[in-house]
Amino acid sequence: MWTEADIPDLSGTQTIVTGANSGIGLETSRALAEKGAHVVLACRNLEKGNEAAGSIRQKNSRVDIEVMELDLSDLSSVRVFAEAFNGGHSSLDILCNNAGVMALPERIETVDGFEMQFGTNHLGHFALTGLLFGMLRNTPGARVVTVSSMGHRMGKIDFENLNAEKSYKSTGAYGQSKLANLLFTRELQWRADDAGVGIRATAAHPGWTGTNLQRHAPMLNFLNRFVSQKPPMGALPTLYAVISDEMADGEYAGPSGFMEMRGYPKKVKSSAASRDRDIARKLWNVSEELTGIRFDFSSPA
Repeated sequence: MWTEADIPDLSGTQTIVTGANSGIGLETSRALAEKGAHVVLACRNLEKGNEAAGSIRQKNSRVDIEVMELDLSDLSSVRVFAEAFNGGHSSLDILCNNAGVMALPERIETVDGFEMQFGTNHLGHFALTGLLFGMLRNTPGARVVTVSSMGHRMGKIDFENLNAEKSYKSTGAYGQSKLANLLFTRELQWRADDAGVGIRATAAHPGWTGTNLQRHAPMLNFLNRFVSQKPPMGALPTLYAVISDEMADGEYAGPSGFMEMRGYPKKVKSSAASRDRDIARKLWNVSEELTGIRFDFSSPA
């Protein structure tokens, strides 16, 4: 049974958590900060980010945290964030790609014209990781963990309709974005291994955890009170994926209970579609074209 008590001392560790102002992101940030990490709470809303930082400091005044603005639905915001972080920090040990949107009832576009769930959940994090990759590459033992979902199993990468311009189904768009998270994780690890870059890319899902992520899905929101686990438990798979030496490169963590809906974390198996190298490679190339971001896999400085 793996718990927060298994997290080692992280003093001196530099960490970014996206979507850190609530839910799983907030609990992930708190747990890492309480173990001594310097944690950047990367939040779309600075006011809510500062409130979240205050709630962490109330529990432990000695934590080392800062709040930075990041809107993953706007690639210009991603660039500004990355430039500010790269300019103000010398290393990056842990990048938690946690933020996400779910079950939007109508098709909405990001600032750059992408379908909101695909654009935020996948392309925003793809761009962020790429823009921070130089620092990750130069930080020994750096880890990138991306939060996916059980919903990835209902996803399909439809290259003819990535942005849902031909047709839009809320659950399908969400499933595609979460499948993309896993394909990105595995392709990142494959490319890093091929280039001899010593980073570890892993993924996690929180099971059924009650957060504001379900606010656009009335039935799920209603069932939260009966089925869901609390955010501190939902954050454990992310923390396990970041910290545990039992997690090998490219692997996936989730709850150990019935149907992976709740419980303490363990390694779990994702769908066959999430392990398709040809689809992963094609998605990577398309993501580079859509975002204009290229990863530099040259040898660390």
